[in-house]
Amino acid sequence: MNNYYNTNAKDFFEGTVSADMSAHYTAFLEKLSEEAHILDVGCGSGRDSLYFKKLGYKITAMDISTQLCKLASEYIGQEVLELSFQDMAFEAEFDGIWACASLLHVPSGELPAITGKLKKALKVGGILFASFKYGDFEGERSGRYFYDLTEQKAEQIFRDSGFKVEKMWITEDVRPERVDEKWLNVLAIKDY
Repeated sequence: MNNYYNTNAKDFFEGTVSADMSAHYTAFLEKLSEEAHILDVGCGSGRDSLYFKKLGYKITAMDISTQLCKLASEYIGQEVLELSFQDMAFEAEFDGIWACASLLHVPSGELPAITGKLKKALKVGGILFASFKYGDFEGERSGRYFYDLTEQKAEQIFRDSGFKVEKMWITEDVRPERVDEKWLNVLAIKDY
């Protein structure tokens, strides 16, 4: 996965940095206080981190791709941690976690352990936003690994990891050339 994003970093950055995610921000941000600390996991271009930072939130951004970390660090104006989901070791540090189109690259057998790490990184009452391509496909597509989810699978994965799923909704891709693609969005709370 890292090789794909390192090789295609510039194209990926340019193709995603201007995508309008404002409709997704609202449900997430209304659960956070003004001084909240947000972890952006798999931050890609840094688009969302910069948006949150401009609103005054404290941001920690991370990505596995060396090249995307460089581009995003420059774009955001702060260091982006080069870190994989598997190597995360945060403990009750964040009020919110933003996982926009990043967890979808984690194989089904590894996802419960990763969602467990995300839960551990959140403070009690913390909120997690995650988005996945909608469906039941798992495997390689266009040079990357994808694990698509339905509502039922998402509910089970997050509930089994100790989250309370607050809301799920399906949206079209915000990029005009991909409006036929559907996304499953999940808002979940760490309630203990």
